[in-house]
Amino acid sequence: MDISYSKEHEEYREKVRHWLLDNIPESNNGRYTYQQRLDWEKVLFNGGYSATTWPPEYNGQGKDQVFQVIFNEESARLNSPRGANFVGKVIVGPTLLEFGTESQKNRYLSKIASGEENWCQCFSEPNAGSDLASLRTKAEYKNGKWIINGQKIWASNAKFADYGILLARTDSDAPKHKGITLFILPMNTEGITINSLKQMSGEEDSFSEVFFDDVVLEGDCVVGGVNNGWNVAMRAFSYERGGDTIEKAAAFHQELLDLIEISGELESKNDRTIKSSSYFRQNIAKMYTEVMVLKYLGLKSVNKLINNEKITTESSVNKLYWSEYHKRFGELAMEVLGCESPYWGEEDVKWGAFHHIFIKSRSETIYAGTSQIQKNIIAERILGMER
Repeated sequence: MDISYSKEHEEYREKVRHWLLDNIPESNNGRYTYQQRLDWEKVLFNGGYSATTWPPEYNGQGKDQVFQVIFNEESARLNSPRGANFVGKVIVGPTLLEFGTESQKNRYLSKIASGEENWCQCFSEPNAGSDLASLRTKAEYKNGKWIINGQKIWASNAKFADYGILLARTDSDAPKHKGITLFILPMNTEGITINSLKQMSGEEDSFSEVFFDDVVLEGDCVVGGVNNGWNVAMRAFSYERGGDTIEKAAAFHQELLDLIEISGELESKNDRTIKSSSYFRQNIAKMYTEVMVLKYLGLKSVNKLINNEKITTESSVNKLYWSEYHKRFGELAMEVLGCESPYWGEEDVKWGAFHHIFIKSRSETIYAGTSQIQKNIIAERILGMER
């Protein structure tokens, strides 16, 4: 694998860095409101940095994957807003490019790229999270339309979304992995009720539960064929689990640098021994090593995309690795903060950020497939172990 960058790529990196510095909005203690993230989607599009690898006919830039990697790295390093349409750009867009009809591509992709329409994902259910194939939401085909009834939970950004992708059971007699279909769902359809879920991190609108009561969808809303939803969803998961590994590695690297900086401040403030402690030095060095491993795992996935290969089971390796790393990092950060750890110091970006990482990292080992699910996939599909 050649991990060097061409002169063209390095020039692009310099251009991206200057553009970001000129355009990143002012944040509130390093965090951005949903409206700022929503506005950022349009800023990206107007600047020519949206849907970098998509074909130009769908408002994309038509560039190779390396350009997207470079943009993601620089965005993470400079803490630019994460666009509000992660589901649309990272999950739905690539899935439609692979499985969508020409009509679906023409209708939806350009408006995802431009930031005009935002998407959510309606997959998990109260009793079918890790075992997603046990979902109970049903879709019945009547008179050329689909009638949806059921409930979803942990639907990301559902409260703000224009459209969603929905998994529903369309054949109750088929084996549970076979009778599922993936639908495109207009979120303003009559019969949809959305309730926000408050998280312990203080966020109230990023996740929701969604109820469907005789929701009517048109017949052309199926993606990838009736009863083929499991296969389509697995490809969508591969984009979600491995699509932003490089970006995460860059962001985690910056977090580590911030932790080292705050270590020095704490030593001066409280007369504590942190940087000079072998325990902390070894653990910080271990974190750095793990971030570099994550970076190269991401580059390996990018290399496959550049060579027109599909990301498959390695997305589970990436997701398991980064989510478990981030949990360990959050725990180390709390150790470094020591007696300051009970206090969420919102007035200081670094203090508030570490508390937020510690709390949120718990959910990161659950969403997009729990660590246990990823281990099963790795054991069965990579190592060839029996169930």
